[in-house]
Amino acid sequence: MYDFNKIEKKWQSKWEKTKEFNVKENSKKKKLYILEMLPYPSGYGLHMGHTRNYAIGDVFARYKKLNGFNVLHPMGYDSFGLPAENAAIKEGTHPKKYTENSIKNFIKQQKRLGLSYDWSRMIKTHSKEYYKWDQWIFLQFLKNDLAYRKKAFVNYCSKCDTVLANEQVIQGKCWRHSDVNVEIKELEQWFFRTTKYASELQKDMEKLDWPRTVKEMQRNWINESEGTLVDFKLKDSNEIIQIFTTRPDTLFGVTFVTFAPEHPKVMELVKGTEYESEVKKFVKKILIDNKYDREKDKEGMFIGKYAINPVTNEEVPVYIANFVLLEYGTGIVMAVPAHDQRDYEFAKKYNIKIKQVIEGNIKDKAYEGEGKLINSEKFNSLNNKNAIDEITKYLERNNLGKKTRQYKLRDWLISRQRYWGCPIPVIYCEKCGIVPVPEKDLPIILPEKVNFRKGNPLTTNKKFLNVKCPKCNSKARRETDTMDTFVDSSWYLMRYCDPKNNERLFDKNKINYWMPVDLYIGGREHSTGHLIYFRFFTKAFRDLGLLNFDEPALKLYNHGDVNKNGIRMSKSKGNVVDPTDIIKEYGADSLRFYLMFVSSPDSVIEWDDSGMRSAYNFLNKIYSLKKI
Repeated sequence: MYDFNKIEKKWQSKWEKTKEFNVKENSKKKKLYILEMLPYPSGYGLHMGHTRNYAIGDVFARYKKLNGFNVLHPMGYDSFGLPAENAAIKEGTHPKKYTENSIKNFIKQQKRLGLSYDWSRMIKTHSKEYYKWDQWIFLQFLKNDLAYRKKAFVNYCSKCDTVLANEQVIQGKCWRHSDVNVEIKELEQWFFRTTKYASELQKDMEKLDWPRTVKEMQRNWINESEGTLVDFKLKDSNEIIQIFTTRPDTLFGVTFVTFAPEHPKVMELVKGTEYESEVKKFVKKILIDNKYDREKDKEGMFIGKYAINPVTNEEVPVYIANFVLLEYGTGIVMAVPAHDQRDYEFAKKYNIKIKQVIEGNIKDKAYEGEGKLINSEKFNSLNNKNAIDEITKYLERNNLGKKTRQYKLRDWLISRQRYWGCPIPVIYCEKCGIVPVPEKDLPIILPEKVNFRKGNPLTTNKKFLNVKCPKCNSKARRETDTMDTFVDSSWYLMRYCDPKNNERLFDKNKINYWMPVDLYIGGREHSTGHLIYFRFFTKAFRDLGLLNFDEPALKLYNHGDVNKNGIRMSKSKGNVVDPTDIIKEYGADSLRFYLMFVSSPDSVIEWDDSGMRSAYNFLNKIYSLKKI
């Protein structure tokens, strides 16, 4: 029987003393950068999903080190975020204290696992040494038109007096106050211009050795479409609304125009009119009550406006409708009920005119097939497929539209009306407007003395809030929104390459030596969030001259989940197996061996106590061979 406690303690102590896994850039060996996704340090500590992820990275890192590679294998903590703030409030402690205690627990558990990390490179995203550079990045994005401010719809609880994340709205009610109906408010928010790189994000996926499913999810999320932008004029104004369509051949059959309910233009169009109150109710209903099932029943309402069809000069009514998505095209649809089934059902329900422009049977439903154009003036008799190009050329000649590419991908809303995050480095002055904080004044430190009882805690610290304008020295106020924590995790892999640099984001020579990451390991759940955002950051950094490559990670490996009783392990479901308990009973090597060999590392596994014991027994047999 081998004494795993004695053996593990001996070697872990030796690795720490000799700094066995610390690396430098000047090695003559071939470099290899192996990275597991940055974990969020919950108060509970490691779960088996974490442990499996780290075991995969560790086995590969050790193997490559033994094969003569210069291996960078770092670790850090994604330590800002709403969960820590909520947990701290619940426990009556400060988010900083809660988070730092959680990190200590994580490190202790990870060291018990014997992971081969270069601990000298550890980062914590809530440290001012780290988030100073979040703020610096924001300022560079602002200078280069990659950060901007505009109105957007948000969930709002009047009792909390704060904006709620989507996951905090439960059946239209506040998660903390089940008696309060969540409102929809339109607030000024900060965005990053991810759409600038939509085409490149789509095209460059061909360079990546990533799982097919992840690449397909990103393609669908970015969703490139070739089509036509058509200019519809609003009646009794000079204002133009641009509508993206892949079917300009049906333009003569447009009988109404419809906006996505959350389109920022909607509230502007109805402001001060008899429709304003009902539109607000409808928007709330669609965005909260029917958020995940908005196309089941076609619903909408007329908003009192008319648009002019640019090819017929006919007035067509403007609606908002639940089946129109802000993410598609311009968030506005030219509706042709004779040749689109959704438009047909909507038109029938609301008694809107139906005008046929392609030969075919529309007796009981829309005709969506091919055919010759009718009721389309000089384009009559053209096959509708050929008419797509001809009508687009006509629009371009007459400055009524143009051929274009559009993307479902939308700009990234980074504003969070919460405390535990990176302060946005902006000051508001009545005289000067929006004023960026001078770089010499970074970091803007998150104050610890705040009140968590109501609204955004940052507004309760007057010393933080009230400042002088950097331009004119007049009274001004700080931005109290904090950044989405995905900002922190969009560039952390680069900071690992030069984690103690106080003068720059990172040294360009170091970043170009280690990057891109050779193997990135994590779950599929980040396919259309983090894995798009960190690609966007890399391309933006390249254009800012900070690095010389296009993609952050060449190879991605998705590990499988660890289930118990057929359900993914979760504290809320009461089916967690604590890795620390298993290590105490069987040792770290037995646990790692079990997680690696019970199934292919990318497969979902069902936790099995007898399988864990079998792994332990097997290692005992291996150990007994030393006596032979």
